[in-house]
Amino acid sequence: MEVVRLSAGYLETHGSASPRLDAELLAAMALHIRRLDLYLQFDRPLEEAQLGAIRDLVRRRGDGEPVAHITGEREFYARAFSVTPDVLIPRPETETLVGLAVQRARAIAAAGSELRIADIGTGSGCIAVTLGVELPAARVAATDVSEPALAVAAANARRHDVAERVELHHGSWCAPLAGRSFDIVVANPPYIPTAELAALARDVREHEPVAALDGGADGLDAYRALLPSVATVLAPGGWAAVEIDIRAAEAVESLGREALGGGVAAVHEDLSGRPRVVSFEPPTG
Repeated sequence: MEVVRLSAGYLETHGSASPRLDAELLAAMALHIRRLDLYLQFDRPLEEAQLGAIRDLVRRRGDGEPVAHITGEREFYARAFSVTPDVLIPRPETETLVGLAVQRARAIAAAGSELRIADIGTGSGCIAVTLGVELPAARVAATDVSEPALAVAAANARRHDVAERVELHHGSWCAPLAGRSFDIVVANPPYIPTAELAALARDVREHEPVAALDGGADGLDAYRALLPSVATVLAPGGWAAVEIDIRAAEAVESLGREALGGGVAAVHEDLSGRPRVVSFEPPTG
């Protein structure tokens, strides 16, 4: 559609990193059709009201509002998740963490063990809910210090029919899970150094929660609090994994070894070949 081409051109000059994709998503939303239908109906004539609806959405995007906030959702692990300004918008990089956790969980399940998983700082719930869907035998506990974020996570658990197996807890790090133990603990904590927040894309720095981004002066503050907390709930023989800034693998590995008393640590790359996840297996002796 010509309107998509024109919209993409406008967005390209207004700071969008993916102007064509953004234009397609917004046009499909305005017309109440699938993105694919834009091509199946490429010669469809549009009424002025429809063109106006597309222009309004494109203008919002050009003003810096994230597409996910305009549409109310973002795809993650091939599923749609509801998002609001109260949560970090799910990123494809985080799928690396989920994939590793699914792989590890299936190995535990094959051994006949019950799956107990914790997602710390769940935000939108995209990690916890995805694990619940991918692992029908698992029970997932998710925590977050933000009650509005937990409301979004609850909506996503209901949306994907795992609300009975994904339990949500309000509180900092693993504190709400005190006295319990988990085979797998995962987290995607804030890790952007404070001084770098101002250089983030406008839609990120102006529309996503700073608390989910700001990792302190060196980007490691969250790990300093999170990893000792993980040590209190990780079961003997358990496995923990955290997403990282690609520059922080060595530092996070060191913090994890210290918090967990040694053991095995491994760095895992994302699909772009960049360090994205550090996993830990504490000593069993």
